[in-house]
Amino acid sequence: MRRIWVGACVAIACLVGCQRAEVDQSQQPPATGPAATEKKAEALEQNAATAGNKAPPSPSEMINKPEAQAVDPAGGEPLDDAITCLARTIYWEARGEATVDMEAIASVVMNRLGHEGFPNTICNVVRQGREQGSCQFSWWCDGRSDQAKEDESYAIAKEIARKALNLQLTDRTDGALYFHQRKATPGWAATYTRTVAIGEFVFYKPRGGEAR
Repeated sequence: MRRIWVGACVAIACLVGCQRAEVDQSQQPPATGPAATEKKAEALEQNAATAGNKAPPSPSEMINKPEAQAVDPAGGEPLDDAITCLARTIYWEARGEATVDMEAIASVVMNRLGHEGFPNTICNVVRQGREQGSCQFSWWCDGRSDQAKEDESYAIAKEIARKALNLQLTDRTDGALYFHQRKATPGWAATYTRTVAIGEFVFYKPRGGEAR
C-alpha cells in the first residue's frame, strides 16, 4: 500500500511540474532584437510575394518603428535581409528627395516582388543583374561602397521600408515596375507605358502586363 501511495505522489508531482513548465513556456516573452525582426520581415516579404500585396498582415506580424530602426543601425551590414536590401535601395536611389519620391521607389521594388519575370525576395530583386554590368538598380552597379552614410536619410528609408513590408504604403506609381529620373531619357522608356511622374522620377509598367 505504501508503494502505491508513493507512486501516486510521484505521478501528481510530475503532472504539476509539467503543467507549470507549460505555463512558464507560454508566458515567455517573444524573441526580440534585430535577428527576430529580420525573421518577421522575411515572413512579410513572403506574404507580399504570394498574396500580391492584397492580404495585410495581422498587427502582431507587423514590424514596428523601433524594430526597423534597430536593424543595420550604421548602414553597413551585408545585404542579406529584406529590411536592409529595401532600405538601402530607397536610400541610394532617392536620398535627399521628398518622402513621396522615396516611397515611390519602395513601391517599385514591392511591385516587382513575386511578379512574373522578377525574383520572389527583395534582396534578389535588388541584386538582379551583374554587379558591374546590366543591373536593375543603378546603385548596385556603380562599383562604389554600398554603405549608407547619412543617418537621417537612412532612418527615413528604413521607416519607409517598414511600412512597405507591412503593406501600409499607398502605391502612387499605379503598379509601376520601372522608373528613371526626369532628367534622363533612357531608350527603354518607349517600350513601356508611362504611369505617372512623382517628384524627380517617372514611372512605367509593361504593355500587356509582362515584365521584360
